[in-house]
Amino acid sequence: MKFTQMLQAVAQRQDSMLCVGLDPEPSKFPGAWKGDASRIFDFCAAIVDATRDLVCAFKPQIAYFAAHRAEDQLERLMAHIRRNAPDVPVILDAKRGDIGSTAEQYAREAFVRYQADAVTLSPFMGFDSIEPYLSYSDKGLILLCRTSNAGGSDLQAQRLVNEDGTPGERVYERVAHLAAGAWNRTGQLGLVVGATFPQELARVRELAPTLPLLVPGVGAQGGDAVATVRAAVRPELPGCGALIVNSSRAVLYASSGEEFAQAARAAALATRDSLRLAAAQGR
Repeated sequence: MKFTQMLQAVAQRQDSMLCVGLDPEPSKFPGAWKGDASRIFDFCAAIVDATRDLVCAFKPQIAYFAAHRAEDQLERLMAHIRRNAPDVPVILDAKRGDIGSTAEQYAREAFVRYQADAVTLSPFMGFDSIEPYLSYSDKGLILLCRTSNAGGSDLQAQRLVNEDGTPGERVYERVAHLAAGAWNRTGQLGLVVGATFPQELARVRELAPTLPLLVPGVGAQGGDAVATVRAAVRPELPGCGALIVNSSRAVLYASSGEEFAQAARAAALATRDSLRLAAAQGR
């Protein structure tokens, strides 16, 4: 099954727009596990098992594993998700951006070594930094578009100039236009748009109505779940693409006690239900 089909199926079956980001920080682990990087798999697997029926995706961030020499634990975690939540897509958050043979190796890392269903990419080196991933025609490629950090405005919000000298699209609008059009050769492209910029999120949805949108920034980064859903879930747009609202720290570290997995489930349930309610109110 292609990534977008897999995503749509689980989102409908579990009535969920929630993605749980797996960003393990051993210094925040509970109890006797605190500070122990060898417990990264155990911690993340417990979160997966506690939330797998509440989510539309999981999103492990590769840097949190690599920084602790825990790539082998990431491989085990990916296998654990495939075994215990086989219908839930896994988005490898890597934000790769390179060309040629290097991009080919990054694609192999994501889709062969880690068996991810999708990967996040930086598109700012142009189409030839995306093209090597397209040979994996059933896999999702989720391109950075309007990111949740304030510094994203340094480039993404800048306005281009048309050939006749008139003001043109902003950089993030250009990325959305390309992803929804000429670059989307497999039909599996998506976009990353931060919850911290709901007006820009609404604009991206207008430019790329059918693409899945991965939205970080809800929870610890201050993004509003209701504003996010209202900006991106647009019933008036035919074939409106899936919304993937990521929450990481607010779920992972809902408790520092031994009941951390139960607390994570409660936090995930509350977030999922708030997203459901916002979608219902917007219809």
